[in-house]
Amino acid sequence: MTLNVFWFLPTHGDSRYLGTTRGVRAVTHDYLQQVAVAADTSGYDGVLIPTGRSCEDPWVVASSLIGATRRLKFLVAIRPGLSTPGLAVRTAATFDRLSGGRLLVNVVTGGDQAELEADGLFADHATRYEISDEFLRIWRAALAGEGGEAGFDFEGKHLKVKGAKTLYPPVQKPHPPLYFGGSSPAAHELAAEQVDVYLTWGEPPAAVAEKIADIRARAARHGRTVRFGIRLHVIVRETSEAAWAAAEDLISHLDDEVIARAQTAFAKMDSEGQRRMAALHGGRRDKLEVSPNLWAGVGLVRGGAGTALVGDPETVAARMKEYADLGIETFILSGYPHLEEAYRFAELVFPLIGKGRQEPQTALTGPFGEVVGNGFLPKVAQS
Repeated sequence: MTLNVFWFLPTHGDSRYLGTTRGVRAVTHDYLQQVAVAADTSGYDGVLIPTGRSCEDPWVVASSLIGATRRLKFLVAIRPGLSTPGLAVRTAATFDRLSGGRLLVNVVTGGDQAELEADGLFADHATRYEISDEFLRIWRAALAGEGGEAGFDFEGKHLKVKGAKTLYPPVQKPHPPLYFGGSSPAAHELAAEQVDVYLTWGEPPAAVAEKIADIRARAARHGRTVRFGIRLHVIVRETSEAAWAAAEDLISHLDDEVIARAQTAFAKMDSEGQRRMAALHGGRRDKLEVSPNLWAGVGLVRGGAGTALVGDPETVAARMKEYADLGIETFILSGYPHLEEAYRFAELVFPLIGKGRQEPQTALTGPFGEVVGNGFLPKVAQS
């Protein structure tokens, strides 16, 4: 199995520490471009751009980075219920064309009721999935050209279109790939019937295996197959001791009041995935290694993906292989701060998993690394 490894654009801000203003970095275009270029030149397959009111708009950010990158793909969110299918079709087709086929689409139903209502969507959990199902049927059909010149007609419980089509089809056929995550039965059914890649947050391998088995069985009933990915943070250092020290350092300025406020906010959400993330640690600092080398410290204050793989390069690569053996093909990773950690992970782990862009030594146009003693190339490292 060939692994796809993505990085993350921190459009909600970046830092060296969680839950404090110490070591923070503002969201600027220059900084986001630095992270994107680091991912592109290091050999990551793509970047995930988050969505929600705590983030800069993902489509604007992704569009601004097309020209700064060459191969990097952009996993960008659509929000059923917050935009019409027709608008989402044109946005996706335009981005895919202008980027030369580098768009991946992340379907987000949303789990924060207060945020959704502030955006104008008043729908409970079950209704949001009904809307998402109808939205994707229209979106997929319109981009695939179903209905021919007359366009695609659809009338559902929540959405209705007549003659839906795009005059400027996407580069990727029949449409840019659909990624989606959700842990409820309704989410699993939507994934099985409509999406290309199902994403889970970083739960212990046994829990991930259960999800994969359920979605595979549901997909088979629809005559489909689904690929799988996982969203994780990473804290990798040259030694295991240094990695665990870095994990503790990440939450070293985090106090109990901030943790309690964050957990109270998460508890108000109707997201099954968020509930499962919170249950891994229960808001406690003393039980954060929830599976070998899987650390839940990030989830003390960060919503969504809250676990990190922690260890030396060989250990982290081995844990990734455990997930890959379950059927995970795509790893969407991040680390604090995102610029340095993009380089660090690529340098330490990519050689162990067959990733990265290593130029053949016979094609050198200049030395890799600093010249030694004004005249000697550095010694070639043994992998």
